[in-house]
Amino acid sequence: MLSLLRLAGVPVFLWLLLGPEEDGWALAVLVFSALTDWLDGKLARWLDQASRLGQLLDPAADRLYIAATLVAFLVRGIVPWWVVAALLGRELLVGVALLVLRRNGFAPPEVTYVGKGATFNLMYAFPLLLLTQGASTAAEIARPFAYAFTIWGGALYLWSGALYIAQTVIAVSRRRGT
Repeated sequence: MLSLLRLAGVPVFLWLLLGPEEDGWALAVLVFSALTDWLDGKLARWLDQASRLGQLLDPAADRLYIAATLVAFLVRGIVPWWVVAALLGRELLVGVALLVLRRNGFAPPEVTYVGKGATFNLMYAFPLLLLTQGASTAAEIARPFAYAFTIWGGALYLWSGALYIAQTVIAVSRRRGT
């Protein structure tokens, strides 16, 4: 249920960023999404419950928030096009790798700590990047942290994508005996 709630927040988040440009409310939706993501994982471990649907929805919600945020930030001029191109290109390549795995009878690979670290950093970067808009003291204080989390998260995100692609190549090569 929490993952579905997170997914429902994506269009609201986009509308707030791109329509009325209500950055404070958009930030609140983003923080709510992060808190429900954390709570979802915590509850699943505490109750020792996991479902296939939850295993699919949770990373899907993460990826959708990342993609939606990047596109909105590009439209608003918050991040440069090459950052968006690199991170969305990673998503596209990982998506193709998942299709190749499925076509060859493999399940999606387990989420790695590098991937989790990347998502963690980007989920900190995005709200901080929103805070950097404007000339306030808070924006000045947030700016170096926002850029640091963006750089760390982006590098880890690209690295985790490379790991997923390498895993795919190795698995398919072994299956085909090459």
